[in-house]
Amino acid sequence: MPELVVVYVSMGLLEAEVIKGKLEAAGIPALLSYESAGPVIGIIIDGLGEVKVQVPQEFEAEARTLIEPLEAGEEVGDEEWVEDEGG
Repeated sequence: MPELVVVYVSMGLLEAEVIKGKLEAAGIPALLSYESAGPVIGIIIDGLGEVKVQVPQEFEAEARTLIEPLEAGEEVGDEEWVEDEGG
């Protein structure tokens, strides 16, 4: 079993799911680690709402490169979509 490393920590499941999706779309396997009470109860204090995005160590550098723009202030899900003008 590969060693997992944390590449992103969010304060909520939704943001973490978006990050996980971005990583998986790039071919990087990702897992979410969180205390189950946080999402169930909706608490985001004292670490209960903290969600860690983990990837196998071999993918760490690539994952951090993909996540870096998000950590620099880009809103999650704030991609600019370009409509296909073909045919």
